[in-house]
Amino acid sequence: MPSVLILSDSHGLTDEVKEIKEKYAHQVDGMIHCGDSELNLHDKELEGFYYAKGNVDFDSGMEEEQAFTIEGVTFFVTHGHLFNIKSTLMPLNYRAEELGADVVCFGHSHMAGAEKVENRLFINPGSCRQPRDHREPTYAILSWNDNRVFELQYYNMKHKPVDLKLQTTLRSEV
Repeated sequence: MPSVLILSDSHGLTDEVKEIKEKYAHQVDGMIHCGDSELNLHDKELEGFYYAKGNVDFDSGMEEEQAFTIEGVTFFVTHGHLFNIKSTLMPLNYRAEELGADVVCFGHSHMAGAEKVENRLFINPGSCRQPRDHREPTYAILSWNDNRVFELQYYNMKHKPVDLKLQTTLRSEV
């Protein structure tokens, strides 16, 4: 079953990002960081990550957004600050539609959550350093099967599952 690791808003953490990366390096098919690491793109901690530049990232080589496909699922990754995500997902949804994305990963709000809009899954892994939703710091793992049934599980920084989990398909509900 393919899977991806998703994290965001690590704000200067290096040992913790490295630990997460090493733990899952051979268990997932992709690793995503949704920005605000406060690291440089070529720092070893970010090596191997799809990365979107956050509002407190200053490396000029970082991209504001990335789109890519893993095992038949198209991902769109951005930090979210340029899409007004604290108010609405509409601008983000429009951009995802332009890119043909199935899954949209973003951060910025430091609030873990997931939402299905139309046939698209929006995922905010929360902040692995400074959560703002009165929860502990989190990251997430998304996995899916051949029938495109998606399972999303959030984890704390001790790599234990937290009570945030979602199972869905991206097919239209009839």
